[in-house]
Amino acid sequence: MKDKQTIQEEIQKKLDIISEALDNKKGRNLDVLDIRDKTSLSDYFVIVSGNSTPQVGALADEVVDKMAQAGYDYAHVEGKSNNRWIILDYGEVMVHIFHREDRAYYQLDELWKEDLFEDSKEESHESH
Repeated sequence: MKDKQTIQEEIQKKLDIISEALDNKKGRNLDVLDIRDKTSLSDYFVIVSGNSTPQVGALADEVVDKMAQAGYDYAHVEGKSNNRWIILDYGEVMVHIFHREDRAYYQLDELWKEDLFEDSKEESHESH
């Protein structure tokens, strides 16, 4: 069984590989969000934009290739058919690759940066 430090080092290695892969293909506005205190879905969201659907696909392919070379396979992929919003699930790290227009529309990074979850917790406590 791995200790907490070893697990965190492994996660950091994944984040480094993903960030480098996205930089290789000129991903824009890279954002890494620590969401451990907000959900059990994942520990980190990596969010990046591409300027076109071919670039979005190329960003995803680069991440998949570099992670596979390092021995990491994704658990699940969504959105590869239209290259507008691709999600690559690597367990503790979830990669969201957006077309710039879709990122502006959905504002996923803003949703997770804001402490909307704290507000809803406070409201539920106040109602009791």
